[in-house]
Amino acid sequence: MLLYILKRIAGMVPAMVAISILAFTVIQLPPGDYVSTYAAQIAQSGETVDSAVLNSLRERYGLGENVVVQYFKWIGGIVTRGDFGDSFEWNQPVTELIWGRMGMTALISVLTLILMWAFSLPIGIYSAVRQYSVTDYVATAFAFLAMATPNFLLAIVLLYASTMWFGVSVGGLFSPAFENAPLSLAKIWDFVTHAWIPIFVLGTAGTASLIRVMRANLLDELHKPYVEAARSKGMPEGRLILTYPVRVALNPFISTVGWVLPALISGELVVSTVLNLPTAGPLLLQALKSQDMYLAGAFILLSGGLVLIGTLVSDILLAISDPRIRLS
Repeated sequence: MLLYILKRIAGMVPAMVAISILAFTVIQLPPGDYVSTYAAQIAQSGETVDSAVLNSLRERYGLGENVVVQYFKWIGGIVTRGDFGDSFEWNQPVTELIWGRMGMTALISVLTLILMWAFSLPIGIYSAVRQYSVTDYVATAFAFLAMATPNFLLAIVLLYASTMWFGVSVGGLFSPAFENAPLSLAKIWDFVTHAWIPIFVLGTAGTASLIRVMRANLLDELHKPYVEAARSKGMPEGRLILTYPVRVALNPFISTVGWVLPALISGELVVSTVLNLPTAGPLLLQALKSQDMYLAGAFILLSGGLVLIGTLVSDILLAISDPRIRLS
């Protein structure tokens, strides 16, 4: 098992190199650069900027150099010193800006994933075992409705309902009194009272999708000969279902971590902007708008790393649940 994990981690290295190249390419695609965007914003306010100032800014940030040279300087600083460069707009190291927000993004995504599994697994099993029952129809209706509702619309509706009907403002992840307070039980509870909306919004469509995946997988297994053989030997139905068909049906379910986690991270960008969350989404959006290339590139690179970690976790869980799954 250790060799399996080491091989999977080794396979992540070229993937991260490809992601870094792709991230740097993406932030270079828009015409112009941060300095030209900055000059355009100044011009819109009716002021003028001396071209010498603009040239000095380009020289300071190395924007006049070849793109390949810029990439190797950027990735070299990350690999050798853990230095993601300086943010042009915020005028401070990128590492000081991103770690807290990426940590909140990872926390919200992991909590959402755990709750998605906690709800979708039993509902999917029950929906398959009681096919065409009232519960199955309700779960199916919920799944179609949840997958058809955009996350940002659901977030707006919940914000409106909590404010107008209950008089509770749940924007952000903490109340103003707890934003800079040290960790305590009161702060954790305050986080819980605020975090349920982004977790619910992000997890709704994914939970519905996983219910359908689990239901379909289990229906494929329930009537196979090995299940009928176990049933004919008098094994209790509940034990039979959980011991044999559910265990086989879990493999495709577990593999969904590889695409559910990326979907959560990408969906978090829009939801966090609507809900004003202190996560990676709003800062990444602002960095892309202002062409703050090092800040945007760091977020894209770390988000890609989270995707690879999700895939690694999925592969490890698959190897644990089914000993037949191994790298040759």
